[in-house]
Amino acid sequence: MTRRSAGTIALVAAAIVLLALTLRIAVASLSPLLTRIGEEFPLPAVVVGLIGMAPPVAFALAGMVTPAIERRLWLERSVLVAAITAAVMLGLRAAAVDAWSLLGATAGVFAAVGVANVLIPTVVKKYFPERIGLMTTVYSTAMAVATFTPPLVAVPLAEAVGWRGSFATWAVVALAAVAPWVALSLRARALLRDALDEPRTAVLSRLVRLPQTWALVITFGVNSSVAYGMFAWMPPLLIDVAGVDAAEAGGLLALFSFMGLPMSLLVPLLAARLGRTTPFYVVAVGCGVTGVVGLIVAPAAATVLWVVLLGIPPLMFPLALVLFGLRTRSHETTVALSGFVQSVGYAFAALMPLAIGLTHEVTGGWTAGLSLLGVALVLVIPAAIVMVRRESVEEAWERRTGRTW
Repeated sequence: MTRRSAGTIALVAAAIVLLALTLRIAVASLSPLLTRIGEEFPLPAVVVGLIGMAPPVAFALAGMVTPAIERRLWLERSVLVAAITAAVMLGLRAAAVDAWSLLGATAGVFAAVGVANVLIPTVVKKYFPERIGLMTTVYSTAMAVATFTPPLVAVPLAEAVGWRGSFATWAVVALAAVAPWVALSLRARALLRDALDEPRTAVLSRLVRLPQTWALVITFGVNSSVAYGMFAWMPPLLIDVAGVDAAEAGGLLALFSFMGLPMSLLVPLLAARLGRTTPFYVVAVGCGVTGVVGLIVAPAAATVLWVVLLGIPPLMFPLALVLFGLRTRSHETTVALSGFVQSVGYAFAALMPLAIGLTHEVTGGWTAGLSLLGVALVLVIPAAIVMVRRESVEEAWERRTGRTW
């Protein structure tokens, strides 16, 4: 790797943190204000449902197209375009005049966020190849903070400056993330990258033949399924099965979200230092299944404990992020692996909120939906077995085929 100045490294670190804040602020700042927005113009249930489905669907689609975008625009400029788009769309969301313009701006925000989701691990791989665990901790922690902060302050902010002012505030934060990426794009050199000269289909044809790729798909998909399933349905589920009121249910959802913070602080550093993934999978599956069983068998007996345990499986998110860097030799391969895993993983995750809702509609209860979460968590066990081997995807390809990557 070419040695870079301390100024460049500091600039990259600041750019990563500011963008990471934007990624989760964009997702978490909308739902707390839907009731207040509905007082100004109608929000049909179908639009609210589409807004709820938008993040995983947009992220899945972005994962498919981002490697091609990165190859055409280069890494730093691709991230810059995503950051600008996110800031503009957040501003347009504040200016929405009806439900459909709100949905359009929201979809645009999530599309930009999806592109950045794929590219940030690649930026870490390129600029911090010897500090992947540390930098993954830094930006995943920023994302965790930005996940539970907006729900806490969005409503008070809206009461002070209106819901449009609340959205505009987050747009300003997103705009602040643009500046360092402009500077990085101006500094970036057009280096020849042989790995990206070959067709993307050739790289994908190798990745899809590797067990490690599919193990990461399962890891990422199950993590996102638990997260989005609970974000969508935890409050009404707890009200029905545990007998809590709406305020308590909202607080428990915040607790579920908060569990991502200690996971983001600990998992990337420990995974990079230990070089082992098995302990993380064991903790994720064991705690998650226990939480599911608790909510099915004795939901009111220890509701807080069950919610905390269900908040632990999302440790697989920072684990997957750090593995994108640890299990690849070059940042070019990281782009392809991150894009493929996130596109397929988020597509799978988009089905879980729908499946939980459908089973609740059909059965009138929540046992079937919780059972689906439990089954999804058990599916991680084969992935854990595959990821025991400490080798990059390139090394796995060369070992299996006898050919150079």
